[in-house]
Amino acid sequence: MRKSYQQPQRKAFVIPRFLIFFLFFLHFQSASASDGKALFKANCASCHKASEAKLTGPGLKGVLSRIPEGDWKYNWVHNSFEVIKGGDAYAKKIFGENGGTAMTPFPGLSKEDIDAILAYADKGDEPAKAVVTPGAENPNGPPVEKGVDPFWILLVIIGLLIILTLVLRTTKRSLKNVVNEKAGLAPEPDRSLWESFKFWCDQNKRIVAVIILYFLCVGVKTCWYTLKDIGVYQGYHPEQPIKFSHKIHAGDNGIQCVYCHSGAEKSKTAGVPSVNICMNCHKGIQETANPGSKEEIAKIYAAAGWDPSKMAYTGEQKPIQWNKVHVLPDFVFFPHSQHVMVGKVECETCHGDVKKMTTVEQFSPLTMGWCINCHRTTEVKMEGNKYYDELHEKLKKKYGKQPITVAKMGGLDCAKCHY
Repeated sequence: MRKSYQQPQRKAFVIPRFLIFFLFFLHFQSASASDGKALFKANCASCHKASEAKLTGPGLKGVLSRIPEGDWKYNWVHNSFEVIKGGDAYAKKIFGENGGTAMTPFPGLSKEDIDAILAYADKGDEPAKAVVTPGAENPNGPPVEKGVDPFWILLVIIGLLIILTLVLRTTKRSLKNVVNEKAGLAPEPDRSLWESFKFWCDQNKRIVAVIILYFLCVGVKTCWYTLKDIGVYQGYHPEQPIKFSHKIHAGDNGIQCVYCHSGAEKSKTAGVPSVNICMNCHKGIQETANPGSKEEIAKIYAAAGWDPSKMAYTGEQKPIQWNKVHVLPDFVFFPHSQHVMVGKVECETCHGDVKKMTTVEQFSPLTMGWCINCHRTTEVKMEGNKYYDELHEKLKKKYGKQPITVAKMGGLDCAKCHY
């Protein structure tokens, strides 16, 4: 009796089992693409962009159509120095185009990791363009059909699936009772959805355990990547008390960064310029062609205690409360002077193309991994630096023709940045 009752029950759950394994398959398929993105951000994003734009290294959009076929990509990522030394023509070409700076070796990445990274980067990660409809922002534009919101389509599909499930559940129970009646068995009890679910869980404990383990792993992975991004404020661009545009000052008017941020050449911090720096120009410039400029310049006068009508200082100053954009932890020692004056690092390397920014934003992640990758890939400019002549000669003897990077000069020592 028990055998004849249990056998159909097991067959009835062939489809749920299939759906569970199908979900696993879909997850691992999607995980491949997401892992490629995660691996790219963890290992490559400090030097490359998943677009055509150049960062420290070239943009990687369309990279698979440019590089040689076969194992070249694995050899290059694992140790680009060896590929260049081997005389590979394409490797030498890339090395020359990148200013003689070789890529950091990544021997720990497997072939599957490299394939996932390149598959993601090859397609590019350009932000989607906003759809503009005719109106105030685009009065002369062609009409754009918005179409049906995918959310409502998904909602209707879910509703239909719920109805279909209930109908099939009732039909299945009716057919089962017909079979039981012919076999002289008791009819199947009328269970509610919750009771049916508990009964199914009780009969399929292994599948339930696998489902719980699956969601547990997904949850742990999601939490890990979420926690890893705590304190990383890439793209942060707060509003400022005065709408100062770097695009106008540094871009259109060509004012050098160190004119306002003179501390970058002499001290640890670049510093926020005092209002007196602004007054060097704005004593004579009370308004520009830009809308709202008169009101914003008036805020500078109020901060400096300047009366433009009398062309004299009043002595009543109101300090400007600027909102800080780039914040490093207190236990990190980062000297601007060492990087700007000794290392000859361009401001754009860390701060992005400020000349195009109206509101300044944090361009780089400023994480420890990002700094370390920069030290591993940045070649030291030895020419004309007499202070390091003796050290440079020792390094040349030790590494030969290999590029001398910051890492080879002790740039990875913990005490250099954490003291």
